Amino acid sequence: MIIQSTRVWICGQFMPAQLEVQGEKIAGVHAYQSHPADVDYGSKRILPGFIDVHTHGAYGFDTNDAEPEGLRDWMARIPEEGVTSILPTTVTQMPEVLTKAVANVAKVAEEGYEGAEILGIHFEGPYLDMDYKGAQPPEAIAVPTVEQFSMYQEAAKGMIRYITMAPEHDPDFALTKYCHDTGVVVSMGHSSATYEEALLGIANGATSMTHVYNGMTPYHHRKPGLVGTAMRVRDIYGEIIGDGQHSHLAALNNYMTAKGRDYGILVTDSLRAKHCPPGGDYELGGHSIEIRENGLAYLKGTETIAGSTLYMNRGLRIMVEDALIPVDAAINACTINPARCLGVDDRKGKLVAGYDADIVVLEDDYQVLQTYCRGKAML
Repeated sequence: MIIQSTRVWICGQFMPAQLEVQGEKIAGVHAYQSHPADVDYGSKRILPGFIDVHTHGAYGFDTNDAEPEGLRDWMARIPEEGVTSILPTTVTQMPEVLTKAVANVAKVAEEGYEGAEILGIHFEGPYLDMDYKGAQPPEAIAVPTVEQFSMYQEAAKGMIRYITMAPEHDPDFALTKYCHDTGVVVSMGHSSATYEEALLGIANGATSMTHVYNGMTPYHHRKPGLVGTAMRVRDIYGEIIGDGQHSHLAALNNYMTAKGRDYGILVTDSLRAKHCPPGGDYELGGHSIEIRENGLAYLKGTETIAGSTLYMNRGLRIMVEDALIPVDAAINACTINPARCLGVDDRKGKLVAGYDADIVVLEDDYQVLQTYCRGKAML
């Protein structure tokens, strides 16, 4: 199959080109109109598929539910946002719940599914700071140990690829170092770490930060904290929730300007309520949440933000059109940057011959016209 457009994202820019897809791979990238095209997308933008490394659920399903069919349904339907790869994300809960949740992801990955590729599991908590836990249930927060994490990783059959933790509560950075040594990305978040503690976390193996600005010490000119670390240490990755509500549009711009085009990562941090009709009763980590008119989720009856219902394609639009982030930095934040962070940039995140045929076609208003997951049209 050959698809073409006058705007294909290649080498950090749009150019007229054709993509030849054979099976699950991009077999070749050709000059525009050099071969008969099976699908001509005119001037629609063709981008690498989006990678969401922080998302708890959608369509009424949450990763902690540990329901195989719920997870399969999520993977099959999420390409409607242009998402082709994903890290189902847990939320802090008691050990038996988390064990079942990660085992469920491993089971589905082993038995097979359609749609977005499960690249691994994002283990958010339970090794968090009590003051910056956000909506994470306090009764389940624990002190990190290599022994307990190894138990979770065994249940996950090695699929935990990314962990959010508070580095200041990791004795001698033992779990940080263990995860780094075993190929698990350590992301600092839900943390009261000072600037100096954060630097030590990085020096011991942390390579990312979780939803920068949210769930961490705020920036102060005499106490830079985690936000100051994210700005100052430009060669570590950092997630940002790009809904324009978790962080002011100016803060989005400030963060991405500091990070440049290579280290910012757009995430949704979405909950089960995403793609569900308004109203309804939902929960996160066993606690009731409510979705308000602004699209944010809150712990019921409080002003504590519990997550979002953001779509990845809308996040890209907000970053480019509202936050005025350079288009290359915004696209990279959805594609190659998370791929590099996870170490899968040898097959994901670019439209390059030999890479997975993960492709999204966008309308001018950023609506998704078509998504290809490893060469298969999903819409």
